[in-house]
Amino acid sequence: MRASLFITVAALAGCASSVAPDPGLEGLSISKVAPSTVVPGSKLVVKGASFVEEHWGTATLRLVGKAGGQNVDLSWPATFVDFSTMMVAIDSSMIDGLGGDVDFAGKVSVEFVAVSDGETYKTGELTQDLSFRRKLTPAPTGVVDGVIFVNDQIAVDGDGFLLGGEEGSTVARVTGCFKLDASSTCTPISQQDIPMLPSEELSRQHAEFPFSPKIAGIKPGTFTGKVTVINKHAGGSEVMAQPINVDYTIVTSQVFSADPLGASLGQYVFVHGGGFVGGEPGAGTELELTGTFNKTGMNPFPITVVLVPEFVQGRLVRYVMNDDDELGTGIDLRKETGRFTGKITPIVTYGGQTVRGVSTNAAFNILPIKQVVYLNFSPSYVEGLRYFGLRAVDKRVRDRILATLARIYKGVNIEFRTEPVTDFAVFEEVTLTGVDPNNMGLFGYDNSPGKDNGNVRLYDKLGGVNATTQQDGYPGYGGVFLKSLMGFSKHPGSLAKSVPGADPYFDKIFDPFRPDRDGTPVTASDLSGDLPALSDGGACPASDRQSRIQCAIFVLGNLVGGTLGHEIGHSLGLANPYAEGFHDAGDAPARLMDSGGDRPFMERAELMGQTPAVFCDEEYAYLREILPSMDPENTIARPSCY
Repeated sequence: MRASLFITVAALAGCASSVAPDPGLEGLSISKVAPSTVVPGSKLVVKGASFVEEHWGTATLRLVGKAGGQNVDLSWPATFVDFSTMMVAIDSSMIDGLGGDVDFAGKVSVEFVAVSDGETYKTGELTQDLSFRRKLTPAPTGVVDGVIFVNDQIAVDGDGFLLGGEEGSTVARVTGCFKLDASSTCTPISQQDIPMLPSEELSRQHAEFPFSPKIAGIKPGTFTGKVTVINKHAGGSEVMAQPINVDYTIVTSQVFSADPLGASLGQYVFVHGGGFVGGEPGAGTELELTGTFNKTGMNPFPITVVLVPEFVQGRLVRYVMNDDDELGTGIDLRKETGRFTGKITPIVTYGGQTVRGVSTNAAFNILPIKQVVYLNFSPSYVEGLRYFGLRAVDKRVRDRILATLARIYKGVNIEFRTEPVTDFAVFEEVTLTGVDPNNMGLFGYDNSPGKDNGNVRLYDKLGGVNATTQQDGYPGYGGVFLKSLMGFSKHPGSLAKSVPGADPYFDKIFDPFRPDRDGTPVTASDLSGDLPALSDGGACPASDRQSRIQCAIFVLGNLVGGTLGHEIGHSLGLANPYAEGFHDAGDAPARLMDSGGDRPFMERAELMGQTPAVFCDEEYAYLREILPSMDPENTIARPSCY
């Protein structure tokens, strides 16, 4: 529960912040409000720090100053996006309330009214100028022209461009004629309205549009014409700028490079070049690979395959390594590796036209299969740390979680990430939340559909609701549930129900920080000195505050990390590889895939000399088989699986 606080407001140059002893509000600040020109439908983005979800506080953006010569003091509802971003939806009534087309000059701040105690917590004040307009007139100052590929992004500088969404859109109206390289006639084209997008976030000064194949097709030639920028407001009105003359020389598609230099099943290969098309009916780009392939341990052999990548934009396509196309059916991407050397050629098709592009030398490696796991630490997980009094050490707890997972899966080709995955199309996601949505007090649950023997899927999602698992009578929601770990307490109060393995040592570790036990939560002031991470729990429980903080981080990281290791093990096809059952038979010390009731707190916490839980012998051999790693085998002693 959030305590009543005394807030000191300070105005800082470029960043307005408040000082608060609550770990969730420490560093509460506002640093930017954009865009600076606002129209009906705008999403006013507020950047800062230590913002909280509606569960913890109702937020408003406050504006105090002058608008149109009048004093104003307004509070507009703000919606939580993430811990550093709020958003205010602007409608026409809000602009009318300011007086219509006016300029605001004054101070802005963010205020939170806490649900728990009704107190108002406020950032510092940021000096801000904002322009409010019912409509915007685009004012382009220049449109880039010259030598281009089809679908190149054409930069437009100026001001007054719409940002899309509920504001409406800005379009580039292209008119003129096109002369093929092999022709002496410049043939008139039909007028085309091509949507423009900001080239810088929330910028009305810089935008761009693709030179679409709708304009002149995909063959090389010369375009001469005009670009007219038009604002199409959501209300239906259009405001047009003066046209600008342009000339373009369109050249044949080509590949420049591909990265990474090696990829495994499910991974993207990003192909850079120009003149790529796709994303609409009748448009497509293929990549022809011609050369030799050298399977590891075998002699090279000639290969010619045509791959179909995903169109991203005119200068980029991405191909996902898969086992369904010519490459994947000719090579077992789950077991075989090797190296391709040869040429890559783009083949683009649009509207019945096909153009074979310029070939480029290329070489890349097919790597061993890898399981990528995205650990999605949700906002409710972060706020759930408050129950343990550890909200201020979120980052340190995560570091311990990652260290625990690295130890559990040492020697297995698996990679854990805490940022959204962009280089793999196929990966596993595990969501960590504050509470168990199944209301069963579960520490974690693998809600993927059925046992994945051999880890064929690679894309399991442990989190959210899975309708399939609901239908079979099992809990529908998956992930790891932080608050449920309070079940190890002998006095969990209203936070959880004690489990049969509740242990007084849990309370010795966490009671000094639990607000519901009159503990003092960790704050930034506790972290000002040296606080190295523990590598073992030999000194826990501790007597002084700094050491107690170290122990709490160590234990909670082990509890969450061990739960993650167990649930991810399920998603990989454990326990009992290639057989029935999801847990090891019976009970054995330090065996990670034993059922939950057979894994006591002290073992999970790694206290009092308890050996960290590991995969049993056959399970670890199975993991090395399905996810072979170039790292050496982890040769620690392992318990028997039976």
